[in-house]
Amino acid sequence: MKIKGLRWWVIGLIMVITIINYLDRGTLNYMWVTNVEYQLVNEFTSGSKTNEAVYNSEANSYELKNKKGEIRVQLAEHIFTKADGRIVVNREGIAYDLGIINSQMTPDDASKEAKDILGTITIFFMIAYGFSQLFSGKLYDKIGTRKGFVVSVLIWGTADALTSLARGKISLTGFRMMLGLGEAGPWPGATKSNAEWFPQKERAFAQGLFGAAASIGSILAPVIILMLYLWLGWKLTFIVVGSLGILWVIPWLIINKKGPKEHPWITDEERHYILSNQPEAQSATADRGKSWGELLRNKKNYSVILGRFFLDPIWWMFVTFLPLYLVEEFNLNIKELAFSAWVPYVGAMVGSIAGGWFSGYLIRKGKTVDKARKTAMMLGGSIIVPSVILSVLAPNAVLAVILMAFVLGGFQFTMTNIQTIPSDLHGGKSVGSLAGLGGAAAVLGTIIAILFAGQIASWPLLFGLLAGLVPLSLLSIYLTVGKIEQIK
Repeated sequence: MKIKGLRWWVIGLIMVITIINYLDRGTLNYMWVTNVEYQLVNEFTSGSKTNEAVYNSEANSYELKNKKGEIRVQLAEHIFTKADGRIVVNREGIAYDLGIINSQMTPDDASKEAKDILGTITIFFMIAYGFSQLFSGKLYDKIGTRKGFVVSVLIWGTADALTSLARGKISLTGFRMMLGLGEAGPWPGATKSNAEWFPQKERAFAQGLFGAAASIGSILAPVIILMLYLWLGWKLTFIVVGSLGILWVIPWLIINKKGPKEHPWITDEERHYILSNQPEAQSATADRGKSWGELLRNKKNYSVILGRFFLDPIWWMFVTFLPLYLVEEFNLNIKELAFSAWVPYVGAMVGSIAGGWFSGYLIRKGKTVDKARKTAMMLGGSIIVPSVILSVLAPNAVLAVILMAFVLGGFQFTMTNIQTIPSDLHGGKSVGSLAGLGGAAAVLGTIIAILFAGQIASWPLLFGLLAGLVPLSLLSIYLTVGKIEQIK
């Protein structure tokens, strides 16, 4: 059996698991704190299919009854009422259900506590994620992308499902660290797989598809996760979402049997097209993996390491804090959040595909790889900075999320080309290693940014400062890489 365009089946499967990756990643952030609406009534209706609230004037509190018939009491000062006066809104979610945030705290104190604790848990997730980025690249170089993806997916899928057993901050943090150990793998893995399965002129586009899948996952996350949360509760949501990756392993092992050189299903035309347009395939040292020491001794490699150190925190600050930002800054309820938080990631998806296509287009028009990649990165950066500044000045949630779509679109336009640089500089068993070093540097930058975020009370100021990271990233790339070409 021969399959035409087998390389697109491989990148398609990687896109699917990347979408699942972001669903798993978003579970905690979207269910951490939610604004849940209750219909104000005089007395509870038996068998009601809506959330109901009864006001107790003597205690100045509300009795809140959800669709499952569970009743809780909340002080009136912790409730806010919508303009029509018939709807009251209570803050709930994992942080409150596990008692991590005391529901009797003042709204301001609860908001700060929720942000700080989520930031702390995310830092531990990022430490595990960065550690895994560093070693996942080496692992994928050693055992190959086929087995590498299986190892990563089984670890993170199991971790997300097990999070349903969390009982407090410590267990929640432990499960998120396990999630981070697994979830980091596809980033160096996808870079390595694209270097194996695509000719150089198509790699940025393939990388763009991978980045677009991350954006699609982020688009779907608020809708799917919050709808599951409303329907099943947070515990079953973790189990359902965590099981998706484990099921994905089956088609991956069936389709991705071998690399393009030996795969029994690839056509001769596609095999020749891929291998004859890979400059590293012509190198006698293409299959020899370089050590970290060798990679770190070459200044060109710091373009990936420093470029991602400065730029990646923009993405992670949005992924981590965007749900909380929209809930607190614009008082969005759980359904409004579900149908607003996805908008910025539409921009990210478009930017990811466009960034990969654009540099590939320039190469096809005769531009050098060096010129094409640098032009694309500069164009993406010029989109990010003004969009960040305008987004934090937006007076309402609709305009804010639209402008944030331009921020993340510009980010992915640039990042797609940065993530392609490892395969532009190296071949064979060094691509995953350099991609892993870049990923570890990105994590370090993100941890520093999250620690810094804890010192800033203003959400607009926090997000606005991210604009300053763009020139730092681009400048570090230009000063270190010189000409983007295969290192001899």
